[in-house]
Parts: sequence; C-alpha cells; structure tokens
Amino acid sequence: QVQLVESGGGLAQPGGSLRLSCAASGFTFSSYAMSWVRQAPGKGREWVAGIYFDDSDTYYADSVRGRFTISRDNAKNTLVLQMNSLKPEDTAVYYCAKELGTAVQATYDYWGQGIQVTVSA
Repeated sequence: QVQLVESGGGLAQPGGSLRLSCAASGFTFSSYAMSWVRQAPGKGREWVAGIYFDDSDTYYADSVRGRFTISRDNAKNTLVLQMNSLKPEDTAVYYCAKELGTAVQATYDYWGQGIQVTVSA
C-alpha cells in the first residue's frame, strides 16, 4: 500500500522558514519523480515543485522559485521541501505527491494526507 506522510508544517512569520518532510512507503521511491502541491483557502490545488526520480534536476512554480528548495533522499525514502522567505500567500495545505513516472509532469496517482502551513505576522 502506497503511503505518503507529511510532517513539519506549522506557523511561520513572513520572511521565516519551514521545512516539510514526506515519508514514503509501499513503492519503489527511487523509481519515481515526486512533487509538492498545495491548496490555499478557497483555491484549487496548485503544483509547487518537483524533482526528477534520481535527484538529477528540480522544477519550481514561478511563485516559489528562488525561495523553496525540493530535495530527496532515496536511501531513506524521504522527500523534503525547504521553504524560505515565506509570504502570507504561501499559506496552504501542502501535499506530498507521487508522480506517474520518472519525470515531473504535475500528474499524480497518490497524495499524502496534507499538512497545514500558515504564514502570518
């Protein structure tokens, strides 16, 4: 059974940082690209960042490029999103998502349960 479990969310001030982690199990983690997506209050789900299956490249939405960093540790089946220079508009529920293949396509077959990130003074 595929399981994706996010952790590390919470409250941060504007300009602050948070680090999200995703523990993956139930599939060959190192064979798939992974992404982070988010859903802000009253909005649809938005793709945020993705990482190639072997950690060879990363991809970012324009809204977070330069502030967020996606990474993975295939030996530990862990996906990470380091979020710096946070803005109030980053407030959302963040989801760890398994891509369909080795490339980042913003197309998924599994999501985690989601974790709240709130950015407020």
